[in-house]
Amino acid sequence: MTDTENAFRFEFTSIDGDSLPFEAWRGRPVLVVNTASFCGYTPQYSDLQVLWQHYRRRGLVVLGVPSNDFGAQEPGSAAEIKQFCAAGYAVDFPLTEKCRVIGAEAHPFYRWIATEVGEAGTPRWNFHKYLIGPDGQLAGTWPAQVAPSDRRITAEIERLLAPP
Repeated sequence: MTDTENAFRFEFTSIDGDSLPFEAWRGRPVLVVNTASFCGYTPQYSDLQVLWQHYRRRGLVVLGVPSNDFGAQEPGSAAEIKQFCAAGYAVDFPLTEKCRVIGAEAHPFYRWIATEVGEAGTPRWNFHKYLIGPDGQLAGTWPAQVAPSDRRITAEIERLLAPP
């Protein structure tokens, strides 16, 4: 398997403008979630923060990807998004700059996901979750209505993490 066949070739830009290369997380599972501040699923930020706090010492990375693709529910600037997440949900896991997650203009990571799982596996709404395994391969995908604390997600995270 080459790095052109997995997530390690992708890079996001952080909400603060810094580089966020997947390569930095080689060997660790990464839960990637497209987020929005004004969505019915926005309270999932709390569960994402709990996952991050519970599993980060064992290697889990939670990556929030703000997107305005669904219902224009993420209209704010980077500073507004960051403030909203910190004040409302005490989010301190990494957030990217606002990105497209669907269509021809989607971030390359999301275009790769579409290639890997087909259009049926692309985000249909905010808070779609993708778990990337330590090997850079897609290990799981869950739609918005599956909470981050759902046993299907936590069991897969546990399976991929280093032992305690």
